[in-house]
Amino acid sequence: MNKVALITGGTRGIGKQIAITLAESGYDIALNYRTENEELNETKKEIENLNVKCFAVKGDVSSFEECEKFVKEVIEEYGQIDVLVNNAGITKDTLIARMKKEDFESVINVNLVGTFNVTKNVVPFMMKAHNGRIINISSVVGVSGNAGQSNYSASKAGIIGFTKSLAKELGSRNILVNAVAPGFIETQMTAVLKDETKDDIAKSIPLRRMGNTKDVANVVKFLSSDDSSYITGQVINVDGGMLM
Repeated sequence: MNKVALITGGTRGIGKQIAITLAESGYDIALNYRTENEELNETKKEIENLNVKCFAVKGDVSSFEECEKFVKEVIEEYGQIDVLVNNAGITKDTLIARMKKEDFESVINVNLVGTFNVTKNVVPFMMKAHNGRIINISSVVGVSGNAGQSNYSASKAGIIGFTKSLAKELGSRNILVNAVAPGFIETQMTAVLKDETKDDIAKSIPLRRMGNTKDVANVVKFLSSDDSSYITGQVINVDGGMLM
C-alpha cells in the first residue's frame, strides 16, 4: 500500500511541484484546493499519469469546519494520512501605513490559522498510527522580516514557532515536524516582478539566481522520507544562501 500525502494549496506553484514530486516517489496524493480551476484538473491528470492515486478535496484552510470536513474525506478515501504539507498561503503586501485591518487578518487566517486548522484535524490520525510527517512551508521573511510584508512575515514567523512547539509535543509519538523556508522562488507570484527587479534580487543571492519549485519540493521529499527519521523541529532555508 502506498503512503498518502495531503498537500494544501496544491494546484499551483510550490504546492503543485511538491505534489508531483511526492507522486513520483510513489505517494498517493490528496490535493486540497479552495476554488475550482483549470490548474486543478491539469495537476490531477499529471499526478494520475504517474500511476498513483490523486484525490482532490475542496476546502478553505482558514475555516476550521471545512478543514475538519476535508480531512475526514481524505481518511474515508485512503484510510490514512502519512504526510501533511501545509503549503496554502496568500500575500497582501503593502506598507503598514496603508495596510487595512482585513489585509492583516486575512493573511494570518490563511497562512497561520490555516496551518493550525489542518494540522489539528490530521494529528489524531497520525497519533493513532504512531507515525507521521508534518512539513510546514514558511519563508525566509519569517526569519528576516521584509518591508511591506509585516502581515506575511508575521504569519510565516508564527509557522516557525508552531513547528518547533509541535515537534516537542509529538516527537514521542514518532511524528516529525519540520519547516521549509523558501527564499525567492520562480512562481506565478514572482512572475509579476520586473526583469530589473529579478536581476537585483539574483545579485543579492550567493548562488546568483532565483530558486525553482523543484528546489523546495526536493527538500520536502527528503523530510517526508525515512532518510530524515532523526530530524525534527528544524527550519531548512531553501534560499541559495541569501540568509546565511
